[in-house]
Amino acid sequence: MDEHKENIHAEDVNVKMSNTREEAKPCSRICPAGEPDPQGSPPQSNSDFSHPVYKEIALANGHINRMSKDELRIKLAELHLDTRGVKDVMKKRLKSHYKKQKLMQSAAEGGPTDTYYHYICVVDFEATCEEDNPSDFHHEIIEFPMVLINTHTLEIVDSFQEYVKPELNPQLSDFCVKLTGITQKMVDEADPFPDVLQRVVAWLQERELGTKYKYAILTDGAWDMSKFLNIQCRLSRIRYPQFAKKWINIRKSYGNFYKVPRTQTKLSTMLEKLGLKYEGRPHSGLDDSRNIARIALRMLQDGCQLRVNERIHAGQLLSINSSLKLGGSWVPLVFGFV
Repeated sequence: MDEHKENIHAEDVNVKMSNTREEAKPCSRICPAGEPDPQGSPPQSNSDFSHPVYKEIALANGHINRMSKDELRIKLAELHLDTRGVKDVMKKRLKSHYKKQKLMQSAAEGGPTDTYYHYICVVDFEATCEEDNPSDFHHEIIEFPMVLINTHTLEIVDSFQEYVKPELNPQLSDFCVKLTGITQKMVDEADPFPDVLQRVVAWLQERELGTKYKYAILTDGAWDMSKFLNIQCRLSRIRYPQFAKKWINIRKSYGNFYKVPRTQTKLSTMLEKLGLKYEGRPHSGLDDSRNIARIALRMLQDGCQLRVNERIHAGQLLSINSSLKLGGSWVPLVFGFV
């Protein structure tokens, strides 16, 4: 649904959430007291970039910058690294390999290093839509998928998927059915969004995300959280979930890491530039999430330190400076609606 999301009117992206206490459903059943606040300021990095290891990395980068595409491919093959992708991608992959090797060596000697989240959870909603998406149309979530990445084994280790019954416009448009593959029968037999969200929270809780393990939500663009989830919580008269207030926008991360313009950060383009092909049915929320996860895995393999770079506050989309190294930060799960 990534291309279709881009047709959403920009003025609707930052939709004010209701802050009226009476409108929000109580959540005392699943909101334990004393849960850490994921909106707290992340700790600053203690890395010292004057350390000699960074000079060595800079020298290696300069040498790689002068290599031709064939030289890059040969060197990657020698190192048993992936040789797919355009020249800039291969260049970044080789640089990241040397940086990782240097930092690992430095860490063994007591020097600077970096860490990942234990897990990254990819979310890509499907929502009700019309072919022209009129400005006053309210998109309701009809598929809630999640794909869990283990950042240490670099594998997809789990997934969640449920369809959701829309309540404001319960009849799906023919365009929506054709685009998403979600039928009227699927949503008619599904539960309303608040019930599905509670099971999402339980799924995350069972995997000890935000308690035992550090994790972050990852999306393909800002729309899923700042638009669809934001509107859905308002329509369902529940508070926006705390665990979804910060996320990694992979489009920003991809553009910054591989130094490409925003026009080259669509899902299909990112896959193509990385030498990958889409697997599954386009605009299926679960299949889209899996393919986004494949991009994230390739970026991690290439040495990208994926970091939270967007958040929502009082219904407004805000950017986070992801240039800060957040090795000790985490996004704890608050079980319930906040």
